[in-house]
Amino acid sequence: MLIPVRLIPGAISDLFAQVTISGKITLADRYGLMAAVLEDSMTEDERSAIDRLLRALCRGRIQVVNEISSIA
Repeated sequence: MLIPVRLIPGAISDLFAQVTISGKITLADRYGLMAAVLEDSMTEDERSAIDRLLRALCRGRIQVVNEISSIA
């Protein structure tokens, strides 16, 4: 039995802001992005935010960390 993945409304914008400020993408952030990509009901703004995060990651502006969360 598959469990449906559902995002909290506004999760992508919050994730985008948090990753942009910290400069780090955590394990929880990556799972959030995976859930967003698997969900079929993303808005164009959410897709754009994910694209911007991926570009920043490719350009080295964001560091991938193996921490669960960047909030201490």
